[in-house]
Amino acid sequence: MTSSAPAVRARRRTVPAVVLCAALAAALTACAGEDPDKGTNGVGRLTAAQIDKKTRAAADAADAVRLTGKLVSKGGTYSLNMQLSGEGGMGSVTSKHSTFALLRIGDALFLKADAGFWKDEKGDDGSDQAADKLDGKYVKVPENDPAYQQLRGFTEKKTLLGGMLALHGKVNKGDRGTVGGVRTVQILGGKGEGGALDVSLRGTPYPLRVARGGGGGTVTLADWGTAFELEPPSEDDTVDYGGELPRSSG
Repeated sequence: MTSSAPAVRARRRTVPAVVLCAALAAALTACAGEDPDKGTNGVGRLTAAQIDKKTRAAADAADAVRLTGKLVSKGGTYSLNMQLSGEGGMGSVTSKHSTFALLRIGDALFLKADAGFWKDEKGDDGSDQAADKLDGKYVKVPENDPAYQQLRGFTEKKTLLGGMLALHGKVNKGDRGTVGGVRTVQILGGKGEGGALDVSLRGTPYPLRVARGGGGGTVTLADWGTAFELEPPSEDDTVDYGGELPRSSG
């Protein structure tokens, strides 16, 4: 009688352990079988090259977008806050020395900045007078001005996105993540040195963030397809300078 009791107690003690192991095994099996793309637009299942193609097509087809972030180029570092559409764009650009506003409607391009932007380094009377005249006004940039194309580039959706979204090297998949609360899948140029795009896994596969290769800056893209109005400035708020703009310090 007494010799069998310990064996019975030992068997009873093993029962909870067996149940616990079975529960853990079931949980692990369930986790392993869970579809990470459940409830998404499905682009996460595609190859990196297919995702790249889809997100570029989505960006091209969108009527509008907002860009915020930094671009680094040979010309300097620029902080952008721009709304772009097929008809034009508006917003602000900050360079090392100054901030200026841009507005483009069709081919008509306007620039607005404070007097400090327009003053040249010499600070002569002519420069100061011109700067005071242009201070806080929308200045229509002549199309033959050397700065026209450069400034217009900040307002061109197709041009700006075309260069920004280009990944260099073989395209690979990166990590899953979130941008602005939206689940994303990342695609990389090479291992990331050629740039990275975070692509939305909700709805249309728009690019929501781009990190340019070679330390070229990071930009967030939002408000895809959200229409906005482009209205010309009033005559009282506009200066038509005529010929080439004065060389600015900005």
